[in-house]
Amino acid sequence: MSADAHACGPAPQNKGMTFKQAIAFFLFAATLPGLNAADGIELAQGLLSGEMTETSVILQARLTRGGRQDNGEIQGSLGVGRFELSADPDFGHIVDTGWLQAKPDYDFILKKKVEGLEPATVYHYRLRFGTDHENTRLSDSARFQTLGGASISRHVTFTATTCLNYEKFHFGDYNNRGELKQGPFTGPDKHLGFSSFAFIPFLQPEFVIYNGDIVYYDTASAGHAIASDIEGMRFRWHRQMSQPRLLNTLAQAGGYYLKDDHDFRYNDADLTGDRPPSVETGIRIFREQTPIVDPEAENAVTYRTRRVSRELQLWFMEGREYRSPNAMEDGPGKTLWGEQQIAWLKETLSASDARFKVLIVPSPMVGPDKATKTDNHTNLGGFRHEAGELFAWLKDSGFSTDELFIVTGDRHWQYHSIHPSGFQEFSSGSISYANAQRVIPPGDPKGTDPDALVRQPFASPQKNGGFLQIDVIPATIDRADEFKVRFFNVWGQLLHTFSSVD
Repeated sequence: MSADAHACGPAPQNKGMTFKQAIAFFLFAATLPGLNAADGIELAQGLLSGEMTETSVILQARLTRGGRQDNGEIQGSLGVGRFELSADPDFGHIVDTGWLQAKPDYDFILKKKVEGLEPATVYHYRLRFGTDHENTRLSDSARFQTLGGASISRHVTFTATTCLNYEKFHFGDYNNRGELKQGPFTGPDKHLGFSSFAFIPFLQPEFVIYNGDIVYYDTASAGHAIASDIEGMRFRWHRQMSQPRLLNTLAQAGGYYLKDDHDFRYNDADLTGDRPPSVETGIRIFREQTPIVDPEAENAVTYRTRRVSRELQLWFMEGREYRSPNAMEDGPGKTLWGEQQIAWLKETLSASDARFKVLIVPSPMVGPDKATKTDNHTNLGGFRHEAGELFAWLKDSGFSTDELFIVTGDRHWQYHSIHPSGFQEFSSGSISYANAQRVIPPGDPKGTDPDALVRQPFASPQKNGGFLQIDVIPATIDRADEFKVRFFNVWGQLLHTFSSVD
């Protein structure tokens, strides 16, 4: 195996879209889901699909009114709606969910798990919505694809993102003294949102992984205090999920959503302390605002595994709901994932015959990371003992290092790192340069790997951001099954490629 870097020059820090990119974006924008109104009711936050399996999906929309206000808020609206699905882009044969009611106590969100779908099939969906059943209109359509499952061999492409800090992108990054450290994005296309989402749809991913920190409750900006109550937390979601580029991406592909500290409570939050928002509120609002669990399944857990194809299986880990206190002394008994989730992970990994097994983790297991933190599996004094036990179990259980890979969120720089055990981790980095941080390399005395035991074939060449594209390609007569990872920066430049067969 080898990793080949692709050199690129420094990315300009406030570059807007080129003319060609702008034309392409607006062609895509023509497919944005229904911002048309039915008696004043709108869909300013578009349509969302998530948690695709071979035969099911969760669909979501929020009825709104009055459009996006100057402060970014979008008011909800009473009304009704039903989702309509078809494998035919012209909706020749329709399956619908039945009527759903938008209510204030659920933030006017309509959400439904749809079952009985066909595997490996592109579905088109839309919302019929209005004030009542007799006064409705149709949204524009969006799309998602069901998974293939273990019996279908196929080429799969998906992308992974993290750290979607709206405040820093739009308003800049300030230190604790209120001094500006990093200016906001200033291109003429700023109102469209994160630059990375101008490029992701061009890659035609089957799905997008939003790997934690999708909103930041604890970043204050432009007259907005940190979000510590339900109203403030919902506002962060309304503002984030109405940006045109993100709306376009949501319309083109379904998503898998994971939470981390900033979209749970606040930086490095665990289950302790009285600082708001509470644990219960953090869990409730994330489940409300994303299509992650069936709203009718009260006790649904947020860790899960999905068999994407014969070659690929994914595990999505829950990193906040079961952890021991960060301040607890590291060692046996301290856990980030919880005993039940770890037992489930080992059981399902052992049962899988997928060629490639990928752990999707909201915080890193390999790093390196900052030595001052105690929040994740890499941190000295954090949860390092649990990570060490898992790596040892993987080796003892016979999992090979070209079989199991880790994709992490949380860290604000991109990297490809190799643990001393040989298992590899890929960090997508912040979605924008405004939220990027400097690399903590192996051997850094201020990092978690001062002895340089971790090997790092690639790390961000500068403070930037971006996303990952991952391809799983079935074997041919003269080539083995391939797991490929590409690192892109915020301008869509390819920085690094890893392939399991090179």
